[in-house]
Amino acid sequence: MDLISPNIQQYAENHTTPENDLLKLINRQTHAHVLMPRMLSGHMQGRLLSMISHMVKPTAILEIGTYTGYSALCLAEGLKPGGKLITIDINEELESTVRGYLKTSGFHESIDYRIGNALDIVPTLSGKFDLVFIDADKENYARYYDLVINRVPLGGFILADNVLWSGKVLDEKPDKDTRAILEFNRKVQYDNRVENVLLPVRDGMMVLRKILD
Repeated sequence: MDLISPNIQQYAENHTTPENDLLKLINRQTHAHVLMPRMLSGHMQGRLLSMISHMVKPTAILEIGTYTGYSALCLAEGLKPGGKLITIDINEELESTVRGYLKTSGFHESIDYRIGNALDIVPTLSGKFDLVFIDADKENYARYYDLVINRVPLGGFILADNVLWSGKVLDEKPDKDTRAILEFNRKVQYDNRVENVLLPVRDGMMVLRKILD
């Protein structure tokens, strides 16, 4: 996932607002006790998510892929008063840990954490989402996009993580997950309902703004 020089990465982090104490704890505990800690958004990406959320000022956020709750807490920082964030994850083993973090945070009442398959849950949700963050299994990225694009109002945003997939998007013989990311990136690039920019931050983040229904 090291797409830029570690020294440049460190310099960038040194000149980015630090994590709060709870986010530092989640970061530390995830790396110490949870499988695949690279899935955590982490300091730099977390602050970017928070910054985007503050700019959008969403009333409703949908997150597909909670992991240990770090990104949900970052996104919740920009919610309008009374706003709601729904976050969905399929991993039951992390549920008690995540609920503990959410309860400790100041966003406990604003975050609706659901366990289950997002492909089943999203169609049951009502209303529109000003901001959507996709960060789950890569195989279903295109399907998640299809599920949410009509749930985002004009001017709303969709974010998708891992769209450079450790640079594997340039492989001559991509594996299954890489092919899924390539399919998603092509789908977005040629969808005239959105305008998009692929940011080479961490493992790549796609930022989309809906411009047509």
